[in-house]
Amino acid sequence: MTRVFSGIKPTGHLTLGNYLGAMRQWAAVDQHRSDALFCVVDLHALTVDHDPARVRRLSRQAATLLLAAGLDPELCTLFVQSHVDEHARLSYVLECVATDGEMRRMIQYREKAARERERGGSVRLSLLTYPVLMAADILAYGADEVPVGDDQAQHVELTRDLAVRFNQRYGGTFVVPRATVPKVAARVMNLQDPTSKMGKSDDSGPGIVYLLDEPEAVRKKVARAVTDSGRDVVYDREGRPGVANLLEVLAACTGGEPGALAGAYGSYGQLKKDTAEAVVEVLRPVRARHRELCADPGFVEGVLRAGAEKARAMARPRVDAAYRAIGLLPPVPNAAR
Repeated sequence: MTRVFSGIKPTGHLTLGNYLGAMRQWAAVDQHRSDALFCVVDLHALTVDHDPARVRRLSRQAATLLLAAGLDPELCTLFVQSHVDEHARLSYVLECVATDGEMRRMIQYREKAARERERGGSVRLSLLTYPVLMAADILAYGADEVPVGDDQAQHVELTRDLAVRFNQRYGGTFVVPRATVPKVAARVMNLQDPTSKMGKSDDSGPGIVYLLDEPEAVRKKVARAVTDSGRDVVYDREGRPGVANLLEVLAACTGGEPGALAGAYGSYGQLKKDTAEAVVEVLRPVRARHRELCADPGFVEGVLRAGAEKARAMARPRVDAAYRAIGLLPPVPNAAR
């Protein structure tokens, strides 16, 4: 079977963008058609200033929401990144293959570093090197496909480059993966700034619909969404980003097509109302299942424990092979008694 790997970072509460752009696809399609691994990538959350207790809390919440969204531990492997040492082990080896120039060309690093410097802060080294850790996440499991938003496609390209380079220098060790990007709602935009992604770590709360938002909060946020000049409802991603974002969200929630849906509306008000109700209905079962899972924390812990054991058994042989290939001395076995 095709092997799929993807992860979600616990840097904030999960959003509608996470669900429509990734989680729903993982649950409805990927776990059924492939040998799928899904990971809460908590090590990546340490690349910026953070509260340790909050990272732990959000990691558990993310795992619970992934289960609430429909991931089935009988069909896929769900685990927490830091529970499997092979991620960190392989990351350093790949840092010895990557170059400084490659890291500094990463668009996300340049954007985040610029924002941090504007605030007068310093940039952690891990922010520069985290694409290599992401590559290790993928390559440790021999993943064929990596479902990502279009903003992460550059990191998968780096992963491919590192895999090819390692294989050429040290012998065939890694599968060269490919990125897969959903066609609809691959990148849900902020309701208050439709030119920016609806991100977990955003400061613009009114523009972000969280998976655990109450229905009335969802309705208020959508009702206040920024639209565009003019009164007609037209799907034009470049010229009318606000309306286009609402149409794309509505299409993703209802199974429609944004351009076709635009023709059914004569006003922004009705479009917003229908979009809000569609979002509320899509999130209703997720919120209900999340409540059930929170009442049984032992189940979630058991899933993560079993997932880590399974992931570790899958990753260790390939990481050990990479250590041997690059020239590291194998551990000395214990003397037989």
